[in-house]
Amino acid sequence: MSQHKVILLLGSNLGDQKKNLELAISKIRDAGNEISQISEFLISDPVEFVSSNIFCNIATIIFTHLSPIQLLDSIKKIEAEMGRVNDSKVSGGYCDRIIDIDIIKYNELNFKSERLEIPHKKHLFERDFSRILLKDFI
Repeated sequence: MSQHKVILLLGSNLGDQKKNLELAISKIRDAGNEISQISEFLISDPVEFVSSNIFCNIATIIFTHLSPIQLLDSIKKIEAEMGRVNDSKVSGGYCDRIIDIDIIKYNELNFKSERLEIPHKKHLFERDFSRILLKDFI
């Protein structure tokens, strides 16, 4: 099996945000992925919804044997294990969350399904905090 280079963005705006992000990275590693690089933490305001809770975000490069959908399933499992109950794709909108993990790039793949779009265009082109985190990764 070949290794795939993937860029993930993680965010949290509930509880101990940095601890949540560190736990998520640990769970991603424990799921059999190699963590290659992790950005600095970045504090940002919520995007596309109103909340008094600010976000802490990081970007990471991982290497994985998983397919895009297998990786998505693994990430969704981690989010659920950490207590995330609302998925924006299911609920149709954003809300406060203990953890959010997005697949930004997967090799140079262009992929679109009902559940997943790679590359994640909003993070690459529309969101300022994402561009700051990804500037050394892309």
